[in-house]
Amino acid sequence: MSATTTENNGEVLVVGFMDSKILDSQRIEQVGRELQEAVPQAINKKLLLNFRGVSFMSSAMITKLVMLNKTCKAQSVNLKFCEVSPNVLEVFKITNLNKLFDIQASEEKAISSFEKKGWFS
Repeated sequence: MSATTTENNGEVLVVGFMDSKILDSQRIEQVGRELQEAVPQAINKKLLLNFRGVSFMSSAMITKLVMLNKTCKAQSVNLKFCEVSPNVLEVFKITNLNKLFDIQASEEKAISSFEKKGWFS
C-alpha cells in the first residue's frame, strides 16, 4: 500500500500523506522512498508536500524531509510545504527547520507562491 499520494495541480506536483501519524520505521522508509521518487516527477521543478491530516511524525521522518530538501536543491526543484499541523510546525520551530523549509498555510497559497517572481526574474 502506498504511503503517499501524488497529483498535479497546474505546474505543481502535490504530494500528500496517507497516515496521520508517521512513526513506524518501515513506513518512514517507504515514505522517504516515495518522496525521493517524486522529485524527478516534478517536471516543472515545483514540488509541494501537503501535510493535511498529519498530526505527528517522528524525528526519523524529519530526517527524510531534510534529505528530500537536499535532493530538491541538487536537482533545482522548488520545494514547499503546506497545511502543516500545529504539532508538526512546533517541531519544525524547535529544530529551526521552519527557516529551512518554505511553509505555506494552505495548498492554494502555496501554489500561488510558486508563481510569484522576484524583482529581477
